[in-house]
Amino acid sequence: MNRRRERVVVVGAGLAGSLAALYLARQGHEVDIFERRPDPRSALAGPEGRSINLGLSARGMRALDGVGLLADVLKHSVPMRDRVVHSPDGGVRAQPYGVREHEILHSVLREELISLVVSAAEAEPRVRFHFDSLLTSLDRETGTVRVAPTAGGEASTVTADLVVGADGVFSTVRQQMQHGLRANYAQDFLPWGYKELTIPVGTDGQPRVRLEALHVWPGHEALMVAHPNRDGSLTCTLFMAHEGPVSFAALDTPAAVRDFFRRRFPDAEELMPDLVREITEHPVGHLVTVRTAPWRYADRVVLIGDAAHAVYPFYGQGMNSAFEDCVVLDECLTAHPDRAAALAAYEAARKPHTDVLADLSTANFEDLRDRVHRLGYSASAAADRLLARLLPQRWVPLYAMVAHTTIPYADALARANRQDRILRRAGAGLTLAAGLAATAAALRVGRRRRAARR
Repeated sequence: MNRRRERVVVVGAGLAGSLAALYLARQGHEVDIFERRPDPRSALAGPEGRSINLGLSARGMRALDGVGLLADVLKHSVPMRDRVVHSPDGGVRAQPYGVREHEILHSVLREELISLVVSAAEAEPRVRFHFDSLLTSLDRETGTVRVAPTAGGEASTVTADLVVGADGVFSTVRQQMQHGLRANYAQDFLPWGYKELTIPVGTDGQPRVRLEALHVWPGHEALMVAHPNRDGSLTCTLFMAHEGPVSFAALDTPAAVRDFFRRRFPDAEELMPDLVREITEHPVGHLVTVRTAPWRYADRVVLIGDAAHAVYPFYGQGMNSAFEDCVVLDECLTAHPDRAAALAAYEAARKPHTDVLADLSTANFEDLRDRVHRLGYSASAAADRLLARLLPQRWVPLYAMVAHTTIPYADALARANRQDRILRRAGAGLTLAAGLAATAAALRVGRRRRAARR
């Protein structure tokens, strides 16, 4: 298509903003990216409490492959072939993520992934990064942004054909775009927070646990997961309440930390020699879900990633869904020459599904916390996998649809619900058949006994 070269401003040079800039530049647009933080590839950049590790799955892989980055990213990742559950009673059990060779996740360090995406975008001649630049105002009617250096100095004004808000869960673009409109906004903080901890390599230089897996320590009042790293270490994320008898606030002495881990995660303490120091020094992160509408204004402003739909991290889809936004936005801009129609199509295509993802992420939190180590959960998951092997074209577990395909989230949930109804009916039928068989057997026994008495 012969398309007019337009100027695009992307606010936020995180994973979603940088990947969106790359897609937009490939469409021939001039892209300026403004980011309040330093260049993530510099020594000055810090994680700001965000999760260090990310789990890359099918949706994110598709988005990276669309701009030729997937092979490089996979070189920097560790495959996670299954989930290893460390039960409170000390037992350890592996639960495969899928039934096919490709149905695995990939653990990648956030700093390595963002460096790869930023470098790829920066290599495009039409992309310009402006780090340490804070958005101070947005005029949605004209697409004009005003940005100022974070260190102080004279602000500058830029007018664009399109402004992309990729500035995260507390998005300034979203706030100023929706100001005065009939907009919906809901922000839900989980009472739990998280800290990043470490399982380092052993004194022999080898991993202390099986590396190619996501390790989970479930518990009703606390939950820990660990992602593998290429150097043989694992990054742990401890989730628990901010306040209360079992909370981060209660881990206020070395003795309290050790006692907590010995009671809740009995096999974890010996894996974490820096446990007390890390609990004491590392910040507590917040967990928040954001639902909002609209995601766009006219043909000039649009939201992507956490600015549009932040979710809890328990399904591992936050980054993957943000990357999928970039793909769908690119497809809509290509399919609709009228940009207002393209932005409307993008929101219509994404919002119903990201709303469902928010619900799925909350439900998976409850599964990981309360059910993943229980026999019934394992048996149900095993039955799902067996049916997927026996009926590969007709039966796909919900987790497989979410993590290993690009089936829209709401469609995946609807199909999983249909499958569950079939399974329940089959179970009820088997129960009825078993009951009838037992009754028939009892009648036969009765008849034989009566005949014997005669």
